[in-house]
Amino acid sequence: MGWWQVNADTLAGSRFVLSPLAETFASLKLLHSGTAAHPGERAWLDARLPAYRGRLAADPLTALLVRCGLGQAWIADFLTPTPYGGETFETEVARVRNASPRDARGHLVRSVGGPLPAAFADRDDLPERAAALLTAVWEEAVRPDWERRRRVLEADVVARTARLGQGGWAAALDGLRPGTRWLGGNRLQVNLHEYPPREISGAQLVLVPVTPKAGWVSWEGYERYALVYPCAGALTDVGSTVVPESLGALLGTARAGVLVRLDSPLSTSQLVAVTGQGLGSVGRHLRVLLDARLVERRRAGRSVLYSRTAAGEVLVTAQRDKGTGGSAVYRS
Repeated sequence: MGWWQVNADTLAGSRFVLSPLAETFASLKLLHSGTAAHPGERAWLDARLPAYRGRLAADPLTALLVRCGLGQAWIADFLTPTPYGGETFETEVARVRNASPRDARGHLVRSVGGPLPAAFADRDDLPERAAALLTAVWEEAVRPDWERRRRVLEADVVARTARLGQGGWAAALDGLRPGTRWLGGNRLQVNLHEYPPREISGAQLVLVPVTPKAGWVSWEGYERYALVYPCAGALTDVGSTVVPESLGALLGTARAGVLVRLDSPLSTSQLVAVTGQGLGSVGRHLRVLLDARLVERRRAGRSVLYSRTAAGEVLVTAQRDKGTGGSAVYRS
């Protein structure tokens, strides 16, 4: 397993950041695998895969670069520069484009695990090709719904921060992604691969959520490290939620959608992210549901989380148990 030695100062200075490039690279990995984690992701793939595969079919060298760069157990480092946070996609992808061609080839050797294909011999345009492909994925497949994705990512950060406030860093870091857990003794396991441990005490550590089921680690020298992880469960599948038609008729479809979403506790900002409703609308629905004693709220650190009461649970379960014949799809 791979693990990092992390001291208290590094943990105290670590922070969550959003990265348009990380989201784009995670989407590239999803397009490369073609395997969806949930129905919303399947619909996204069905809409985007033909154009992506057509692009690579017309550019075999870039297609080979993707296959080699994503590797089996190691991603070519120049494809995943460590995020700073608060940067535009254009600023981030410029670091890919400006990577040293010699370094890029060296990174590809590691991701391939052996000699490079002959087609890459002395090629100096590999960083430019990678940046061009990432830009195409951003423009065509990520940017059109970046605002929705950003809300989901922000909601996940709220949930993780609440968990940090409740259980400390061990609770916040455990299970960020498969293979990640707090080992104790200031050791953070970051993956299941057999790589030498790294001493990162005193470095800056950033935690970066992405909506696809993807994750990786990156670093910049010995000063900056990133752990990229997939958003938690329900937050990633925000395409649609089934709301029983009878429950929608009783409460209104939008308000029922809020109640149905509370299978697990969520904050107001999380509900805004996963429903697509405005903050004012979600607030009004929550007030009505609170007055009706169908939901309750409690404070978790700096956040207020809402969950269904026993009465709310009975109401939702009863309507769900009526069967699928009377169901509607609530679009978020």
